[in-house]
Amino acid sequence: MIPSGLMISAPASGTGKTTLMLGLLAAFRKQGVAVQPFKSGPDYIDPAFHTAASGRASFNIDSWSMEAERIEGLVGNADGAELILAEGSMGLFDGVAIKGASGNGASADIAAHMGWPVVLVLDVSGAAQSVAATALGFKMMRPDVTLAGVVLNRVASPRHEALVRVGMEQAGIAVLGVLPRRTEMELPERHLGLVQAGEQENLHEVLDDAASFVSEHVDLDALRSAARGTLDQAPAPRKIIPPGQRIALAQDNAFAFVYPHLLAGWRAAGAEVIPFSPLENQSPDDRADVCWLPGGYPELHAGKLAAATTFKQGLRKFSETRPVHGECGGYMALGAGIVDKEGARHEMTGLLGLETSFAKRKFHLGYRRATLDASIPGAQAGAQLRGHEFHYATIVDEPDTPLAQITDSNGLMVTETGTYRRNEGGGQVSGTFFHLIAEGA
Repeated sequence: MIPSGLMISAPASGTGKTTLMLGLLAAFRKQGVAVQPFKSGPDYIDPAFHTAASGRASFNIDSWSMEAERIEGLVGNADGAELILAEGSMGLFDGVAIKGASGNGASADIAAHMGWPVVLVLDVSGAAQSVAATALGFKMMRPDVTLAGVVLNRVASPRHEALVRVGMEQAGIAVLGVLPRRTEMELPERHLGLVQAGEQENLHEVLDDAASFVSEHVDLDALRSAARGTLDQAPAPRKIIPPGQRIALAQDNAFAFVYPHLLAGWRAAGAEVIPFSPLENQSPDDRADVCWLPGGYPELHAGKLAAATTFKQGLRKFSETRPVHGECGGYMALGAGIVDKEGARHEMTGLLGLETSFAKRKFHLGYRRATLDASIPGAQAGAQLRGHEFHYATIVDEPDTPLAQITDSNGLMVTETGTYRRNEGGGQVSGTFFHLIAEGA
C-alpha cells in the first residue's frame, strides 16, 4: 500500500523548506515513523540529505522530464512506509513555459497528480498580517492543489507570531508550525545549492538538532493528519536500460551527481554497479564493461585529479576497448584541462579535447532535450533523452565530434552539444553537460 503524503513547498527558494524537510524526516524517524522522502525537480544534492535524515533512499520525481507512469512507479518506493514527504523546488508553481512529459516541472504538478496537500513554508520576516494574503493566493491559484496549512519561518518574537496568526485566521488557513529566527540552523551552501551531504562532517549532529527544533515548534500530529494521496497501488517501475552489465561508476566528492532512480533502475535491470574514487587515485575496475563519470565538483578538486596518475592512466587504458561516458563534471574530467577560478590550468585525462574554465564563470541552467547523433552507453543513435543542465563552466574549446542535437525547454537549440571520440581498439569516449533523467521525446 502507498501511504498518504505531503508536499513541502514555498513561494520561492531560500525560505527554509529544506531545513523543515530535514527536521521533519529526522523527527518522525525518532518517533519510529517510516517516512519515504522524494524530491520534486532535478536537484542533485537534496536526496542525499533526505536519505541521511530518513534512513530511506530518496528519489527525484519531475513532471517535465518524466511521464506520469514513471512518476507513479517511483512513488511505489514508498510501499511499506507510513508517510510520504516530498520536497519541492523553487516556488510551488515555478516551472518552464512549455509543458513537458507530464507537466511543466512545477512542484504543484506533482502535488496535484499524487493528491498530496501542500505544506507552505513562509518566510515572515519583515511582514505580519500581510503574509496571509500570500498564503491565500497560493491556496486559490490552482483548484487541483490543496493547501494543508503553513509553517511560519523566521518569526521574530511572540508578538510577531500573534500578528501573523491573526491574518491566517482571517484567511481561514491553518498554522502547522512556527519556527523562530535561528541562523545557526542554516546549512552551508555553494553555487549549486547545499554543500554535499558527504562533505558535512557533523551531519548527524545537524540532523539531531533539526529534529529537536522542528519537534518543538511544529505540530507533528496535525501535520501528519493532513496527509492525503490518490495512489493506493503503484505500477511497476518503468524499465531503465543500463549502460552496461558491469558499470564502473566514479563516486566521491568530485563525482556525486547521479540520480538515485537511475542507479536503482540499473540494478533492477540486473546490472552491477562497481564504485571507484578518482580522488583516491583509483582506476575503474577492469571487470567492468563500461565506465560512467557523473557530475559533481571536479573544479574544486582539479589539482588532486591532475595528480591522480593511476586514475588517469587506468581510465585511458579502459577507454581503448570499452565505452566511457561523462556527465557535466565527468565530461570536464574527460577533457584536456580545467582552468580553476584563480586561473590555474589543471591537466585532466585528455580522452576528449574539451577545455573548460571557471576563471570567468558563465551560468548554464535548464531542462534539456537531446537527440543523439551517436550511441552512448544505454542509448542508441537517434534516441531522444530528457535531462537537466546546471553549471558555471565556460567552454574554451570543444573540438571533437558533436554528440547530439540539444534544445532547451522552449525548443531552442543549445550550443553545448556534447562530444565523442572513437578509439582504434573499439572503445568510445563521450560526454555532455546535461544530466540524463529519462528517455523520451
